[in-house]
Amino acid sequence: MNYIFKIILALSVCLFIGRNSWAQRAIEDKAMFYQQERMVYKQWDRGKFEPGSGWLGINPYYWLTWGLHHNYPDIDRRPLSPWGPQTQRLGMVGLMNSTSGGYKLEADTLRNTALLEVSNFSGSLSAADPLWLLYYSKELKPVLEYSDEAILGALPNGVRAKVISEGTFGWYKNELDVLKERITGARSANMDRGSRILAYHRLLQEYRRLAATLTTRTSGAEKKMSLSSQQQKVKSGQVSIDSWTSKSDVEIARQVIATRKF
Repeated sequence: MNYIFKIILALSVCLFIGRNSWAQRAIEDKAMFYQQERMVYKQWDRGKFEPGSGWLGINPYYWLTWGLHHNYPDIDRRPLSPWGPQTQRLGMVGLMNSTSGGYKLEADTLRNTALLEVSNFSGSLSAADPLWLLYYSKELKPVLEYSDEAILGALPNGVRAKVISEGTFGWYKNELDVLKERITGARSANMDRGSRILAYHRLLQEYRRLAATLTTRTSGAEKKMSLSSQQQKVKSGQVSIDSWTSKSDVEIARQVIATRKF
């Protein structure tokens, strides 16, 4: 009796395990599998639509599935097909990126051109001009940073006093003030860079002419002082002629007559 009970129990266990194993089997639906392949990565294959029509098209499952959608297998509905919505969207995105890139390039070009024009015209940026930094700032420094010592430092004391007393020094300072004001105006005004450089050049030429005039006047003052000193010496009898004799004038006159050409 116990033996029969054990056999029945073993058969029951086997049936229970087998039933559970059969319940755990994976479901393989070819219709779903083919549809996933079609929509994801494979071609739209007209021959892989399940259920099929069967012999002479009498498969009822076919008509239940595709009867109301008989055109569905004939049209490629993949998102990434050549005319699919995702392909069109990607194409439009690429086209829009190309268009926006062109607009951005044009905007950057206009921006750079505008900045260049502003840097050329704006007086607030004239201090950064390379030609001003390398040449004109050094050449015009005596005008922009002049001082009394820089003007009169190289002159002797007597000449310095005469230049001041005659008004030459005051005249020169007034001219430097005018030039300095014009240079400052050329640097701060909004104008074309070429016009600004030409203004620097004209002002530099005027400064050089002014400096040459001052040199001429100081040289003339020094020469006048030397002549006045010599006259004072002659008047006071401080000039001595050691080699002069009465015969010297006669010899000079004879030499002139002998070498005359008429």
